[in-house]
Amino acid sequence: MAAHRPGPLKQQNKAHKGGRHRGRGSAQRDGKGRLALKTLSKKVRKELSRVDQRHRASQLRKQKKEAVLAEKRQLGSKDGPPHQVLVVPLHSRISLPEAMQLLQDRDTGTVHLNELGNTQNFMLLCPRLKHRWFFTSARPGDLHVVLDMAKVADTILFLLDPLEGWDSTGDYCLSCLFAQGLPTYTLAVQGISGLPLKKQIDARKKLSKAVEKRFPHDKLLLLDTQQEAGMLLRQLANQKQQHLAFRDRRAYLFAHAVDFVPSEENNLVGTLKISGYVRGQTLNVNRLLHIVGYGDFQMKQIDAPRDPFPLNPRGIKPQKDPDMAMEICATDAVDDMEEGLKVLMKADPGRQESLQAEVIPDPMEGEQTWPTEEELSEAKDFLKESSKVVKKVPKGTSSYQAEWILDGGSQSGGEGDEYEYDDMEHEDFMEEESQDESSEEEEEYETMTIGESVHDDLYDKKVDEEAEAKMLEKYKQERLEEMFPDEVDTPRDVAARIRFQKYRGLKSFRTSPWDPKENLPQDYARIFQFQNFTNTRKSIFKEIEEKEVEGAEVGWYVTLHVSEVPVSVVECFRQGTPLIAFSLLPHEQKMSVLNMVVRRDPGNTEPVKAKEELIFHCGFRRFRASPLFSQHTAADKHKLQRFLTADTALVATVYAPITFPPASVLLFKQKSNGMHSLIATGHLMSVDPDRMVIKRVVLSGHPFKIFTKMAVVRYMFFNREDVLWFKPVELRTKWGRRGHIKEPLGTHGHMKCSFDGKLKSQDTVLMNLYKRVFPKWTYDPYVPEPVPWLKSEISSTVPQGGME
Repeated sequence: MAAHRPGPLKQQNKAHKGGRHRGRGSAQRDGKGRLALKTLSKKVRKELSRVDQRHRASQLRKQKKEAVLAEKRQLGSKDGPPHQVLVVPLHSRISLPEAMQLLQDRDTGTVHLNELGNTQNFMLLCPRLKHRWFFTSARPGDLHVVLDMAKVADTILFLLDPLEGWDSTGDYCLSCLFAQGLPTYTLAVQGISGLPLKKQIDARKKLSKAVEKRFPHDKLLLLDTQQEAGMLLRQLANQKQQHLAFRDRRAYLFAHAVDFVPSEENNLVGTLKISGYVRGQTLNVNRLLHIVGYGDFQMKQIDAPRDPFPLNPRGIKPQKDPDMAMEICATDAVDDMEEGLKVLMKADPGRQESLQAEVIPDPMEGEQTWPTEEELSEAKDFLKESSKVVKKVPKGTSSYQAEWILDGGSQSGGEGDEYEYDDMEHEDFMEEESQDESSEEEEEYETMTIGESVHDDLYDKKVDEEAEAKMLEKYKQERLEEMFPDEVDTPRDVAARIRFQKYRGLKSFRTSPWDPKENLPQDYARIFQFQNFTNTRKSIFKEIEEKEVEGAEVGWYVTLHVSEVPVSVVECFRQGTPLIAFSLLPHEQKMSVLNMVVRRDPGNTEPVKAKEELIFHCGFRRFRASPLFSQHTAADKHKLQRFLTADTALVATVYAPITFPPASVLLFKQKSNGMHSLIATGHLMSVDPDRMVIKRVVLSGHPFKIFTKMAVVRYMFFNREDVLWFKPVELRTKWGRRGHIKEPLGTHGHMKCSFDGKLKSQDTVLMNLYKRVFPKWTYDPYVPEPVPWLKSEISSTVPQGGME
């Protein structure tokens, strides 16, 4: 008898897998000695025992503690730069000269006033404490001076009033300093000893409680007597230093002395000699130098004169190997400056960085050569093929007769290509209409007193009617933008296909593709772009940390020879304006597109439109530009915001010199009276010209007749050609329906539309159109000095502060 054989449809069961339930021994036997890659790599690293792990952790803690102590001992010592302290009084009742006089203790050390004879700035040398301080001061009303001095100060000493702490001017100054980034700071109270003994304890408790809002867990020191000043100096010397990231990776210098040598060709430009102590990083002569408020310059050479403020006046020990040519020898304090002068480094023309900030665009780049005869013939054949139109004609009709048969569906939709419409006026987000409709009313009553009328007349003289009308118009536009975002009325005098010829429709704003290199403006030919900005930034920072740079070391007193500097820099310095210089990292002089994350300051409520000129404080730079505002999202396309909103963080995009983050950002707006009001604060996000800012325009229409899923819509367009032109674009409604245009009806812009559900009569039909926008090239590195803030002016823009 033949055995049964299973057919092709017999069920095949899976074999039982026992690997999950096997023991370790059976798995090792099956593996036959083979090991996984992870196991091999783990054996290379020696696994430490628990005792060794604790020992290693204690060693790391010890190393960090020693690094902090070494940094603390270096600052203000004989080998390091002087401890620079900025004294800022936060109330108008505080006597700054009295506080500076208490700090100038002749018993504690030697006091050296500056060359200009200004008692507000002085050097204090204390051999007993092995420390030297350089005290400077700034009033809160001088905003640029306070912000610039805070960028280079090691410690900020805030002077508080015993009753109110700070006034509105001081509160505004603190807001700006917190946004820029605070170094180490100390709080001191002046005048508390003048209060009665019973009120001193209550005043200190009340002040400590109020100060906690801005300075939590900080101790208040007193500054009324010489003994309290000595305790304050010890606190400043032993305080842990806070770091500002944007200045720790760059060399910077505060000018103690400045000299100007005019050039032979032009007396308005010459060589500027800046003397001061090197801070931050080693200063290389081949790098570019940025003078805050004036621009970028090149250095010729670096000299090392005798230190004018040594802790030990008999001599200065060499700071490096004595065989080095750049050591500073000052064996006799009476020697002349020229006798102790050493040239540290001269600029090498082959290694010196260029001042070129923009790319010189080649107008012929990208142009094609004249086509050959073969290419012309191929183009003609292609045009003939593409111009053929398929028509339905009666049988027996010749090709000549078919040309005369009209077909309504064969209309060319390319009318927009025959016209070039320059809509620069429509590029602005909303047209500003400022019409003065103010009319003076005659007085109806004669019971008004003379004093009141004079007061009203004086008040009316200060009111600018044109500015008031413009501000009212901006408030109306901002309100309309909140109620109807991005909605624009379709013009009746210009065809919509011409007015919106630069716009396109997108199936999905998030997922639809958009080439970032498409239709770039001419300004993009002038800027620089990194292939990978993140990797470039990491490599530059890594080189700063690991590679030793030749030049002036931190703590050396040097003289920088800066070439091609205007004479106005020296004139401002002699008038009392501080001079601060930063060394630039590679590529930081080149122009690109900067993206900054900013948030509206709560103390300012005036509407701020995009492309409006603002003043930027970005890291160590200060410039004017007109930013674009866009949403801060993780997508590849970002919707334009026409106004700087107060509830969310936005991204401001401008043309500006490259700056490597991290860097703080402050946005100011200059008023008509010359004052600068704080608009927004934030930080630098990236340098990326490929970040796409997309402007959206919403066209609205109203349903005229509604059927089951069909509707006749009107008032979106006003002619038949526009309906056919925008037929492929998807429609949506405010109540969430989606649809598309089926066909035009008549010649007045009515159209039949189909939707995914029945419309409501009160619904509105919308069409979204998109266009990429770019910032305006309005970069200006020269910012005028602001008018000092007054208490009466601040009260109208900043919440009344002091402290309640």
